[in-house]
Amino acid sequence: MNSSQRILIVGGGFGGVFTALELAGDAEVTLVAPDDYFLCTPLLYEYLSREVEAWHIAPPFKELLDDKVRFIRGEVTEIDFSAREATIKGRTRRAGYDVLVLAVGGTTNYFGTEGAEEYAIPFRRLPDADRLRQRMIDTLDRIAPDSDAQDARAQATFAVIGGGASGAETASKMGDLLNDAFRRRGLPGVPRVMLIEMGNRIVPGMGDDLHDYVEHSLRESGVEIHTNTRVNRVTESSIVFEHGGREEEIETAGVVWTGGVRVAPLVEDLALKRDDRNKIIIHNTLQTQSYAEVFALGDIALYTNADAKLSGTAQLAFQQSSLAGTNIKAFLKGEELQTRYLRVQGEAVSLGTENAAVETAGQIVHGTLARQARFALYTTRLPTWHHRLRVGASWFFGGTLPRPLGL
Repeated sequence: MNSSQRILIVGGGFGGVFTALELAGDAEVTLVAPDDYFLCTPLLYEYLSREVEAWHIAPPFKELLDDKVRFIRGEVTEIDFSAREATIKGRTRRAGYDVLVLAVGGTTNYFGTEGAEEYAIPFRRLPDADRLRQRMIDTLDRIAPDSDAQDARAQATFAVIGGGASGAETASKMGDLLNDAFRRRGLPGVPRVMLIEMGNRIVPGMGDDLHDYVEHSLRESGVEIHTNTRVNRVTESSIVFEHGGREEEIETAGVVWTGGVRVAPLVEDLALKRDDRNKIIIHNTLQTQSYAEVFALGDIALYTNADAKLSGTAQLAFQQSSLAGTNIKAFLKGEELQTRYLRVQGEAVSLGTENAAVETAGQIVHGTLARQARFALYTTRLPTWHHRLRVGASWFFGGTLPRPLGL
């Protein structure tokens, strides 16, 4: 392998960034991403509550990538596989490659629900968390201290759509933050946070013990759990949902959509073999079936050589990046590529502002200890050792207490 060989990586999440770091110095590596920072998405819930700061979980690429990796902020809009070139929006010169890595991740799937894309708040990026936090603050500011309890509750009604892990973690943070704000502001009654799931069980991929603890914690945070419930419409100030054949509309101060993921629009337009969910079909080496020099990982790829629970998680892309780095080096040298079965390395769920649950080796730890263990775990999954040291020191000396809404 020589430094003149060109590796183009599209996407700046776990898969793209860690693959770039694995390959830095071994070839001419270029990373293209729409944002100028990496986001540790599992800690976005803690950013909502301000238990962490933006620089902790979203370091700029200029701090993470040295001169061995070229960074281009932009959006890839087209790929010519025959010419081995990618078009970047706003640039006349196309980026060429000898190896292409597709790691663009997914985007929010609203499943065609009327009004959802227009009025609901997704929860995937820093601006989403900022928008939701400000929405909660603005809502609280509008509630008069002399309101009666019923009116205050109606005005502070929020709905989280999608009862997977993301929905449960978001709803529990919101419940704790809003309850704390009601107490601090001397508002009557309690706020209302609804977690709405179309299936018959929230966090369906979790084992029974962890599921039961998550459900218990949600109720402790004051979150209402509504299963077997379908959202039919979202408006600027309400949702219309259906349960047991009966449709109902309630007024809401905000709707958060965590109800699904679809592949990025770029992937839907590529001339690659895909399944019925538009995921790119890949070999266990991470190579696409269509082109040996094109690798795909993360949410956009159908990777079957892994525990089913890894699907759609940052943990999958994190593990795949190591395999991608190894196999791309081998590919460029003309050597045999590897396969690797990827396993769940435990689960760590954020539950409110003072709690978490961590499952490893079949054992569940919860409470304050689990919360600290979760911070420690994700410190190790930040991209570079110097950033891990800075963040670890900040958390050790400065703490990780949440910041009250509006303060």
